[in-house]
Amino acid sequence: MEKVLGIGGLFFRSRNPDALAAWYQDCLGIDLVPTSYDQSPWTQEKGPTVFAPFPSDTDYFGDAAQQWMVNFRVSNLDAMVAQLKSRNVDVALDPESYPNGRFARLHDLDGNPIELWEPA
Repeated sequence: MEKVLGIGGLFFRSRNPDALAAWYQDCLGIDLVPTSYDQSPWTQEKGPTVFAPFPSDTDYFGDAAQQWMVNFRVSNLDAMVAQLKSRNVDVALDPESYPNGRFARLHDLDGNPIELWEPA
C-alpha cells in the first residue's frame, strides 16, 4: 500500500494572512511561503507526526468554534517558551511531564490554538 510521507502543507483562512505569516516566522521560525520556485519552503526535521481526528464536542482545542489545532515538535521546550515570552506571546507551559514528552499551549494572532511538543 502506498502511504503519504508527511504533511506537505497546512492551509487555513486568516483575517490578515501577511501579518499572521510574519508572526509565525518571527515567533516560531517558520519560513514564509516562497514567492518563486527559486526559493525553498520551510522544511521540517524528520520525526513523529500524530494525525488525530477528535470528537466534534472536544474541549481540547479551547474555543468550540476552532476546527483545528496544530502541534509543532520542538527540541527545547523551555527555550521556545522563553523566546515566545520575550516576544510578549502568552504561552502556558504544562507543568507535567508525560511518557511521550512535555507540552505548552499558545494561540496565534487569529486565536488559533497551537500546541508545542518536546518529545521524550
